[in-house]
Amino acid sequence: MEKFESRKYHLTAKLILLKAINDIYPEFQVVFRNSLNNGVYVTINGKSYITEEEIKKIELRISEIALESKSIKKTYFSSETINKKHLENLREDLKELLETTGIITFFIYELDSYRSYFIEELYENTSYINIFQLYSYDEGFIFKTPKDINGVIQIPPMIDDRKLAKVYKESSKWNDIMQVSCVGSLNRINLKGDIVELIRVNETLHDKKITKIAEKILEDRDIKIVTIAGPSSSGKTTFSNRLKLHLMASEVRPLMISLDDYYLNRDRVPVDENGKKDFETINALDIELLNKNLKELMLGKEVEIPKYDFSSGQRKTKGEVVKITKNTIIILEGIHGLNDSLIEGISQSHIFKIYISCLTQLNIDSHNRMKTSVVRKMRRIVRDSLSRNFDAEETLEMWDRVRRGESKNIFPYQENADVIFDTSLAYEIGVLKPAVERELIKIKMDSPHYEEARKLLRLLNYFTIISDRYVPDESILKEFIGGSYFYNY
Repeated sequence: MEKFESRKYHLTAKLILLKAINDIYPEFQVVFRNSLNNGVYVTINGKSYITEEEIKKIELRISEIALESKSIKKTYFSSETINKKHLENLREDLKELLETTGIITFFIYELDSYRSYFIEELYENTSYINIFQLYSYDEGFIFKTPKDINGVIQIPPMIDDRKLAKVYKESSKWNDIMQVSCVGSLNRINLKGDIVELIRVNETLHDKKITKIAEKILEDRDIKIVTIAGPSSSGKTTFSNRLKLHLMASEVRPLMISLDDYYLNRDRVPVDENGKKDFETINALDIELLNKNLKELMLGKEVEIPKYDFSSGQRKTKGEVVKITKNTIIILEGIHGLNDSLIEGISQSHIFKIYISCLTQLNIDSHNRMKTSVVRKMRRIVRDSLSRNFDAEETLEMWDRVRRGESKNIFPYQENADVIFDTSLAYEIGVLKPAVERELIKIKMDSPHYEEARKLLRLLNYFTIISDRYVPDESILKEFIGGSYFYNY
């Protein structure tokens, strides 16, 4: 039996799920939405809820298919070989994708007479699938498959990401406003010449949301500190600066403080389990000094905020002396902003917590999701090459370590937020595409990251290029592609 791979397992289980639903309810049109509650949120077009009886029938049929040890046949498919007969048998979302791209490839997987299209590899037999979980949720259901948790293959623990679910609903509403459902519909809008309007609407929706967040902060006069947290390449700096402008427009004088300036000197930073400096842990920060500074600021004292020199790994000898007034709100930006142990001795009633991340992305089609971590990875590749002189090889080399840090230090705290802001932009992959491709093709065949680079390049083939000249200077996206109102590079 093949080695367990959580991604491959999940996709194979997804095919069996689709086959099971097709066997029992052939009229159901399944849509895989977002990662939620340690699983994937799935809905059925035209149904406002899934009954417990329907869930049980689907579960039973999945188990039957798995036990039957059925072969899964794979066919390599290219848009070069498409013909009229093929198009007639395709779902509308797939047809639109094929009609709006160049040469793209994917796999057709066949289980008995049921066929579906995937862009990644699956197992060759249904017998691999012996653990899964379904339960009803909101208008659809959560579909969970196992992961390797500390060496044990098991279903991830139950969580309830209610705040995140609310963001997903809001994102779905935004996509309806922009009339985009999958990548094919985005490509069609771009090819018709209507992309400028979509960009403006998308950016306006972002600004409208930031306005609402600022209003919520201003409604509560007890709030003195706003913490902003999120994983790598979420757009924290741009969001913080845009929020600052909205607060300033209401006669508030925000004071921006970055947690990065509270790093311990490099020789004092703790190491991880592999003996490497762990800059992702909260213990890499001078928490004592941070809390001392915050308390003194709130008492009206002058405080010297430290400045950290990343090139030397040392705190600069001189910081910035600041003092706040009664109409000042401190904006504290950094990955640990949601962790309750960050700020001690200050009442939670004075603190407003914001979680931001790239939380949603258009599906390739209704059955093939695009992971938002992939979008952040693309953002990071472009920014690293532009502002840090890192090539894609270096970015991919550190990415797994960054992701482990996020899973440990950020994601467990996201439901602590008072507000969640989704920094995703429906059009951004089309803008990022040329720069990401330019960096990825430099990765050589003998690189350990070559296959990952090829996978990302294949993914980019589904998107048409969108010019960056239409992106406004204050956009979150400009933090990564350059030309931002808030950056010098």
